[in-house]
Amino acid sequence: MSILAAAILSCAITAPAYAVHPFEQTYGYVPPKKLKRSSPRAEPAPTPLFGMGWDWGRPQNGRYDDGDDHSPASTAGTLTGGGRPHIAAVAPPKVSFPNSYGTGSIIIDTAGRHLYYVLSSTTAYRYPIAVGKQGFAWSGVEKISRKVAWPDWYPPAEMRARKPGLPVHMEGGIRNPLGAMALYLGNTLYRIHGTNDVSSIGTATSSGCIRMTNGNVTHLASLAGVGTTVHVLKRLTAGMARVAKAGDEG
Repeated sequence: MSILAAAILSCAITAPAYAVHPFEQTYGYVPPKKLKRSSPRAEPAPTPLFGMGWDWGRPQNGRYDDGDDHSPASTAGTLTGGGRPHIAAVAPPKVSFPNSYGTGSIIIDTAGRHLYYVLSSTTAYRYPIAVGKQGFAWSGVEKISRKVAWPDWYPPAEMRARKPGLPVHMEGGIRNPLGAMALYLGNTLYRIHGTNDVSSIGTATSSGCIRMTNGNVTHLASLAGVGTTVHVLKRLTAGMARVAKAGDEG
């Protein structure tokens, strides 16, 4: 065997064998581990929309509104409510409304989800509203005791217990659930107020307060002063409801 052949054979014996082709080496790159897919998380059951069948007695344990369905989550003691822009008053339609309540009275039709401001014995402004959810609806007669623009919000202890993320206090502003204006009803904890969630209007979703759009509550506040009588009804009489539903007064 020649010297050259012996050298080649020696290199072949001593050289390390590749398990893979050299170009397939990773050069320090470590492929990520494959994550095990966890079982899909069960989605919460949708909350049904309630019609009638509410507890019409005034809540005895001090439960009150608002914002517990669309409130900001925070553990802070005080939150800013954001800016306080000018809110233009938005007038609702005038409708036929035969009544004996007296001009300047407010009638709340809980079942129909409308608030009426009486203009005469035959006509009224009709505003769409949100009302108390199941167990929080009530009826009675109160008077407006004060009016506050961009009110601060103080969620009560019971509400904070239900939703631990709520702040102790939230300043008035566009993010505040009470909206641009609040009309306080007597010595109760209920109010007619604006909202930061227009999509809730027309539903039964509050904790007893009456929600309106900011434009509508601003318009109502320009008409209804302190001392205005507010009648909160379960529903209008069949005759009144039929006439009011007929449409604009024209």
